[in-house]
Amino acid sequence: MTIYDQIGGPPAVSATVDGFYDRVTHDPTLTNYFDSVDLGRLKGHMRAFIGVAVGGPEPYLGRGMKEAHSHLNVTDEAFDAVVAHLVAVLIDLGVPLSTVELIGTTLAPLKTEIVSATVVH
Repeated sequence: MTIYDQIGGPPAVSATVDGFYDRVTHDPTLTNYFDSVDLGRLKGHMRAFIGVAVGGPEPYLGRGMKEAHSHLNVTDEAFDAVVAHLVAVLIDLGVPLSTVELIGTTLAPLKTEIVSATVVH
């Protein structure tokens, strides 16, 4: 059984994506990444991406992570905040911690493709 099946398939992926974007678009440290973004379109891409990432049957036909995020100048801190929001949504939806950890392990390698900016303190 895939993670996709374990979490409940399409309805669970949709609930995750909706909860995720509700959180990140209200996080003052992340809102600038979503200015002038078509959230409906972005949610569609994210549902497809998350579905594939957790073993769903539908293909992901969007751009690669590096290409999709390169113009955003994503920082390590922003990436980590996004992951924290995703984890919180999954936990709120009742996904077992062991499954949340598997999802995190699947998505963690994407950090090197998504982060393109550094913050100098």
